[in-house]
Amino acid sequence: MREAGLKGRVVRVTRRQPGLKRFKAKGENLLHKMSKPTAINQVWVADVTYLKTNGKWQYLATVMDLYSRRILGWSLSSTRTTELTRAALTYALKKRNHPQGVLFHTDRGVEYAGGEFQKLLMENGFRHSMNRPGHCTDNAFMESFFHSLKAELIRGVTWSKVAELRRALSTYINRFYNTVRLHSGLDYESPIEYEQRAA
Repeated sequence: MREAGLKGRVVRVTRRQPGLKRFKAKGENLLHKMSKPTAINQVWVADVTYLKTNGKWQYLATVMDLYSRRILGWSLSSTRTTELTRAALTYALKKRNHPQGVLFHTDRGVEYAGGEFQKLLMENGFRHSMNRPGHCTDNAFMESFFHSLKAELIRGVTWSKVAELRRALSTYINRFYNTVRLHSGLDYESPIEYEQRAA
């Protein structure tokens, strides 16, 4: 090319990402603009994490009341779908007797943005808040719960059956995390103790 007096023309490589602008524009982080909740059923947060059983992934969806850090509902499934997150929210709604006007904060996953899940939120008068794109720390309290769960229950244990994992999760959440485990952010009380004292 030099001998012929030619110069290479650099072409910028771009990758099309269909729907990226729409994805970033959809939803707003309402939680980021709020002050700390002062009572139960003001703000709930939710997320999904991965747990391995017998070499296969299981997906755990949880719903937490941000005021007390109490896990209100959870669901375990081999598929990460809207059905999984709806099951966790439905459980939480029953436990709290279907409160209205709750701010519900999640990430931007399709299992929360999907039509069936959005319908359930609207039926209960919930406002949906979403993480800002690229800001996973917007849902730090749920991330903190998953970190505790994996450190205290999951790591170092091989789960051969889903039923075993499900029983262990039930015991950890209902008999330990919600009722016994102390939280520095709750004046070193458990979530249920904190709710009872504040009632």
